[in-house]
Amino acid sequence: TGPVARMGLGEVLLVLVASSAVLPLKDPLLNVCMDAKHHKTQPGPEGMLYNQCSPWKDNSCCTANTSSEAHKDQSNLYNFNWNHCGVMPPKCKRHFIQDTCLYECSPNLGPWIDQVDSSWRRERILHVPLCREDCEEWWEDCKDFVTCKENWHKGWNWATGTNRCPWGSMCRPFSQVFPRPKDLCEKIWSNSYRYTPEPRGSGRCIQMWFDPAQGNPNVVVAKYYAWKKRSSSAWKGDVAPEMDKATRALPWPLLLSLALVVALEGAEGCGWR
Repeated sequence: TGPVARMGLGEVLLVLVASSAVLPLKDPLLNVCMDAKHHKTQPGPEGMLYNQCSPWKDNSCCTANTSSEAHKDQSNLYNFNWNHCGVMPPKCKRHFIQDTCLYECSPNLGPWIDQVDSSWRRERILHVPLCREDCEEWWEDCKDFVTCKENWHKGWNWATGTNRCPWGSMCRPFSQVFPRPKDLCEKIWSNSYRYTPEPRGSGRCIQMWFDPAQGNPNVVVAKYYAWKKRSSSAWKGDVAPEMDKATRALPWPLLLSLALVVALEGAEGCGWR
């Protein structure tokens, strides 16, 4: 019965190998929505997203209603008031709307999702590498607007139900509160973003602004940083993801199958049945 049993085992191993080829494991860092207040549980197409959020309509973590609320001065999303130090100019406000659209709608922020202990969300983004132009244009268009706070995540006076400047704070120009584009991008939302020297289209930074007709450039960026996050504990160096794929060409079911073969061959030599 030995040869028959071994033939049956071989067939089982072939099934395991074949299944590993046709059923790749889903990467938990890619194409995901964070567990937060208004996000969908998983990304998917939306028939229509409002105005500046529309680039994400083919695959989005936000609903049409969320995208509409993102454009309002007094939004129901978080009861946040952009006009806490006077009316925010449209050229400045469009960047905050785009920032909100990216946060609420993008399924490509997985590599930077971080756990958080909060009453209204379980996850947030941390140190998302924002493209140089996005930070610089944001700062340039807002530098003359005024604000009373450096960190807009916390420390507001919420006594009226909406954010107001803390008692004793003064409204000052953005250019004083945030002397450089880097300061604006990194400090305003508690390091949600990280300023990078990388330009748009480099494949190494997340774009708030992009032309959906050319595809979503952040898909490639997320894949790069997901690979980098996975491999950073294994070795150092900036090897292309394609090279990393070659080193991981043998999926785990195949490796398990090979290990079983070796174990059984060894056991047979020892008289095991």
